Amino acid sequence: MNELAPRARRALVGLIVLGIAFIAAPFAFQMFDRAPQGADMLANFKPFMTAQRLDGFQQDIATIDKAVNEVDTVGAKQLGPLSKATPSYTPLSKQWPEINTTMTDLLDQVQADRTNYDAVAGLPSFRLFPWFFVVPGALVAILAALALTRRISVQGVRAVVIVIGLGLAVAPLAFGMFWRAPKGGEMMKTFETIETAQNVARIQGYFSTMATGQGAIRLEVIPALEHSGWSPAQIADNLPAMTTLNRDWVHILNDMTPMIGAMSDGVPQYQAISALPPFPLFPWFFLAPGVLAAAIAGFGLRRVPTPVPVQGAS
Repeated sequence: MNELAPRARRALVGLIVLGIAFIAAPFAFQMFDRAPQGADMLANFKPFMTAQRLDGFQQDIATIDKAVNEVDTVGAKQLGPLSKATPSYTPLSKQWPEINTTMTDLLDQVQADRTNYDAVAGLPSFRLFPWFFVVPGALVAILAALALTRRISVQGVRAVVIVIGLGLAVAPLAFGMFWRAPKGGEMMKTFETIETAQNVARIQGYFSTMATGQGAIRLEVIPALEHSGWSPAQIADNLPAMTTLNRDWVHILNDMTPMIGAMSDGVPQYQAISALPPFPLFPWFFLAPGVLAAAIAGFGLRRVPTPVPVQGAS
């Protein structure tokens, strides 16, 4: 059996090193733990990341805003100081400007980020990303090792590795990574201030205040208005937004509670994703090694014709 040429030996060793590096990358970045959490985060937010659902959240906040303004003006005119007539309602009245501003800004941010979310959700599942490194890396390393020990044909390995390398290089283009990945980076930037334990706790507190305030409207404000002499019809005529809030509260509750739950669950999931390399770099993690593997195999393992000795004249 002929010995390998030094050039071919060096090329095969280089492919083994490259393959091992590709296998090691997911373990170095803890992708097997972090990437599935990214998939979970995208799945948990999916029901809420539609124009219709986000518009609905905006409408919910607008409904509460109109109701609070009505109670604070019309209700106060009829009942006098609300802190005395309806003390349980007062926290909502005092905190509502802050709640309204914060929640509206948050929903505006998420609404503006919806196309970025759609771009990331259009990528292959995050659960598969570690295997996109391990499988090609293992194939390249194993094939190169077998060729180095002359157990399989060097030229066969050359052809297969070129195909694998070109596949890795083409993958970012096929999956639209070069435009989707930067949008993923923008999405992560937006969620940086949203998906924090402090911010989620604050929003949960807001939601508790809204729920308590709505209960006070139903159990204190309306009975106080009736006690002041207004009939249910007069209450509905004078405070239509408050009446609408009471009618729609169960819907609003059912609408917002899952969103807040997804935000709470998303805090550790976001932290896991943000610990990965930046999204815009991901296409290059496939393109650069793919081109390198194909180049090493294509040039380092190419067959060099054996020169035919020329016999001199006797």
